[in-house]
Amino acid sequence: MQRVIYKMGDELRVIVPSPEAMEKYGIEAIAKKDVPAGVPYKIVSVDDIPADRTFRNAWDIDAALLTDGVGADGNSFPAEEGAS
Repeated sequence: MQRVIYKMGDELRVIVPSPEAMEKYGIEAIAKKDVPAGVPYKIVSVDDIPADRTFRNAWDIDAALLTDGVGADGNSFPAEEGAS
């Protein structure tokens, strides 16, 4: 399973996609839709996210490592755009 990570200010955020969305749209489409427009993100393995959530507010990543893409404008998946 994969996760999408990005930063908003000093805060690291993690997107946990549902299995259904992963199967239907894939991680790239989920990242582009759910990461705020223009914000860089990284797709990582669930194993890369610390399992101990005790200090989750202290989790961090160098912004230079967020190189997999940037959030897109809008909040719909590409196949849904223009659908009635």
